[in-house]
Amino acid sequence: MEPKASCPTAAPLVERKFHVLVGVTGSVAALKSPLLVSKLLDIPGMWKSRSDPVLHIDLRRWADLLLVAPLDANTLGKVASGICDNLLTCVIRAWDRSKPLLFCPAMNTTMWEHPITAQQVDQLKAFGYVEIPCVAKKLVCGDEGLGAMAEVGTIVDKVKEVLFQHSGFQQS
Repeated sequence: MEPKASCPTAAPLVERKFHVLVGVTGSVAALKSPLLVSKLLDIPGMWKSRSDPVLHIDLRRWADLLLVAPLDANTLGKVASGICDNLLTCVIRAWDRSKPLLFCPAMNTTMWEHPITAQQVDQLKAFGYVEIPCVAKKLVCGDEGLGAMAEVGTIVDKVKEVLFQHSGFQQS
């Protein structure tokens, strides 16, 4: 039986609109957010209009994928513990786990190397969330080592991969 054309998942790629919700936390890597969003908008089928503010449940329903980039140490700890005290953590807590959630840790090297961080990252993975690992480089604070958010191109490539894999469409 052929899928009906009105089914959103059966629509041709050019007609299908993807909704990606980008969560930004208090990391210095948030400076990359405008570039990241502009590059995400280049993905074919990406939703490009803006509407009135909505509550965390409406955002959960609207988005096909949730990307938290950067995910700072504070929010990592909150999400791993189930704390939802702001819009982003409420969206994450209410997230439909049949949809992909990707997270990009970003924090100081010493914070990254703290034993609790690995436990918290593992907890998010146990929820079914996908880590886009941080990278080693000289951080804004002057320290060198792991903790910098993954490069924008790496993040965008992973979003494309997961979106197209999750939707069943082939990348062009």
